[in-house]
Amino acid sequence: MTPSTLIAPVFKYTTARAVFAAIAASSAFAGQANAVSLGVKLACASDYYSYCSQHGVGSPAVRSCMRANGAKLSNRCVNALIGAGEVSRGEVERRRAAAARSAASRTASAH
Repeated sequence: MTPSTLIAPVFKYTTARAVFAAIAASSAFAGQANAVSLGVKLACASDYYSYCSQHGVGSPAVRSCMRANGAKLSNRCVNALIGAGEVSRGEVERRRAAAARSAASRTASAH
């Protein structure tokens, strides 16, 4: 076997898995009254599975869960949410500043 014959099946499997995850995540958002864009679905798929997959597909709790986990969301997801108008850049900056202040005060009190 050549290296390319060994790599090709792995690449196909990885690509198929990524496409499946994107489709599954898109169905998670599909049942909501204010459906999010495909770009948000794709950008936030891994964040959904990491933090909010305990909520049923189409559950109204998904948005709430993503908001509650906002500080942990990937930059890609946050930027897509900002672009789609789901959250404002100002809100993201306020939350990041508050998290930084909280971390700094915990560090200061530990010393």
